[in-house]
Amino acid sequence: MNAGARLGLFGAGLVVAFGAAFGLAGVIVPASAVSDWTKGAEVDDHNGHAESAVGADDAASAAADDLKGLSLGLDGYVLSPIEAPASPGEPGALAFRIEDAAGVPVTDYATAHDKDLHLIVVRSDGSRFRHVHPVLDEATGTWSLPWEWTDAGTYRVFADFTPAQADAASLTLTRTVQVAGEFAPVAPQPTRVAEVDGFTVSLDGALEAGVASDLTVTVAQDGRPVTALEPYLGAFGHLVALRDGDLAYLHVHAAGDEPEAGETSGPEIAFAVEAPTAGRYLLYLDFQVDGTVHTAEFVLDAAQAQGVTETEGDSHDDGH
Repeated sequence: MNAGARLGLFGAGLVVAFGAAFGLAGVIVPASAVSDWTKGAEVDDHNGHAESAVGADDAASAAADDLKGLSLGLDGYVLSPIEAPASPGEPGALAFRIEDAAGVPVTDYATAHDKDLHLIVVRSDGSRFRHVHPVLDEATGTWSLPWEWTDAGTYRVFADFTPAQADAASLTLTRTVQVAGEFAPVAPQPTRVAEVDGFTVSLDGALEAGVASDLTVTVAQDGRPVTALEPYLGAFGHLVALRDGDLAYLHVHAAGDEPEAGETSGPEIAFAVEAPTAGRYLLYLDFQVDGTVHTAEFVLDAAQAQGVTETEGDSHDDGH
């Protein structure tokens, strides 16, 4: 099948499993807040089997165990405190461990999207986004990579991984890191066009809360469509979405089958996204050309779909 055919949109969309009410990492979301969101598909589920949504009562009872991207612990796994430089401009390393319920560092992981662990770091205002891949020291269970902060502020660190156990679900754990110094928060404003490294990346489509929304990204350079998009982490485009306000997290990929080695595509990359609530969403697209990864950033507002209440929008079966 050619690349164009494989970029068809998901038939039933892809659930954005955002949480509610963000405070300190690891807090328990109250039942009243849980009613506003869905226990959706597992992060990075590309097997075509997303979980069915559950009712508010079931979600409330499972909230402590099923928060994704809003908790430091889930399913018996805990993200350790983050070791990192204390202030901007200070060279050092960012390091952490994933520990099991007994406090033993985890050293065995399942590979997902070409990596055993994906690390997302972003400031609380949605700026300074980075998607990186640390190295595991199997002797100590410590993940690390060289690190230097460019700006002060409060940062969220997301560790996205899958334990190497049969039928294990992918997990997204998070911690907050404080970087000393004064900073002026950025207020995200809606934008559909990003200029990055000489590329112009445009986003078409609208987000509606509670229904599947089709989004298409188009990559151009010097006014000409880019048709040399290369596979990166198992897809032609790699999207991270965060809800403004609590940074609830989703990690998705472009629609279509996984590309083969050496295959190229473009200029369009298609996604199907479902926002659980009306509000502002921050989107970060990674794409690769000539062996170099570039990141384009967008901000979209999701409106409530006509004839769909948020409760109705959160009660459906999903799949892709």
